[in-house]
Amino acid sequence: MKYLSVVFMTVAAVCGVMGRADACTGITLRSKNNSLVVARTMDWSREELDNMYVIVPRGRTVRSILPDGTAGGLEFTSRYGFAGLGVEQPEFVIDGVNEAGLAAALFYFPAYGKYVDYDAQYRDETLADFQLVSWILSQFSTIDQVKDAIKNIRIINADPRTTTVHWRIIEPGGRQAVLEIIDGVPQFYENEIGVLTNAPGFPWMTTNLNNYVNLHPGTAGPKTIRNLRMTAFGSGSGLHGLPGDMTPPSRFVRAAFLQNCAVPQDGGYQTVLQAFHILNNFDVPVGVQFPVGGVPDDMPSATQWTVATDITNRVIYYHTMYSRAVRAIDLSRIDFETVAFQSHPLDMQKQETVIDVTID
Repeated sequence: MKYLSVVFMTVAAVCGVMGRADACTGITLRSKNNSLVVARTMDWSREELDNMYVIVPRGRTVRSILPDGTAGGLEFTSRYGFAGLGVEQPEFVIDGVNEAGLAAALFYFPAYGKYVDYDAQYRDETLADFQLVSWILSQFSTIDQVKDAIKNIRIINADPRTTTVHWRIIEPGGRQAVLEIIDGVPQFYENEIGVLTNAPGFPWMTTNLNNYVNLHPGTAGPKTIRNLRMTAFGSGSGLHGLPGDMTPPSRFVRAAFLQNCAVPQDGGYQTVLQAFHILNNFDVPVGVQFPVGGVPDDMPSATQWTVATDITNRVIYYHTMYSRAVRAIDLSRIDFETVAFQSHPLDMQKQETVIDVTID
């Protein structure tokens, strides 16, 4: 029963039993040398999650968690080793990449998705939504493989009280897809723009970009109406009207245009740093998602961590709400045949690194 309560608490924390939406934002960048970088924020404003990274070897066998909290669902054994960032339980990988270069990530998707109901007669085909990323990374190297295999499983809520999530899957060559489960049916969408937030669904988000067709990088030119000459107040006015609030549609638009304005960097590492700078625009201060007086006082930020993965070079980089120091997990240095399964806290010390440069 302890495991059951932990599982339900975990899923309720990240998905929100009461339906409070939180704000994860994902982008995609390429460098001049064609390195592919995907990056995202992980936002949750109610309380601090048990954030961790995991390393999963080849040959590890797990069974999916069922709604009663037992590990009695779909059984799968890792064909590929992978690493990723997760929350609360090592089984719940939120964002990661495998040794073949396939990346996958989970994003909150309230109110618009619907899984099939749990049916005990199909327990051996049943996979909890929060374990789908681990299943994908452990089994596949292409999106088409995922699309074929997902027809044979039943994705359910790990906790029946919670809402749904959706996923993005990225190949090392750059192809990217969004998976949403609508009325129990998996729907795959090609993600040409490389952005993902939350609800509504992905097709609506891309259609909504048409409302901002007037936006462009740079400065708007002068105009004259009758005898009144108008000029821009400052640089960057071509993006005047870019939405700045924290709602998922606004963040999707903002991410799409800021990503599009990004100047290509020389290599993967420089592009990772660029991704972190862009995602600074999506950090969520704790107070903005609560009414006055209802703000948790034990967290420095609702953006608990930000991760940028250089898929081409198989390196995961991250920083957290406690430390902006960038840490790296280099998959090329891991022997996934011999490494032990392991999980570690994202922060060994929950303290920002400050360098004193005072001149005596």
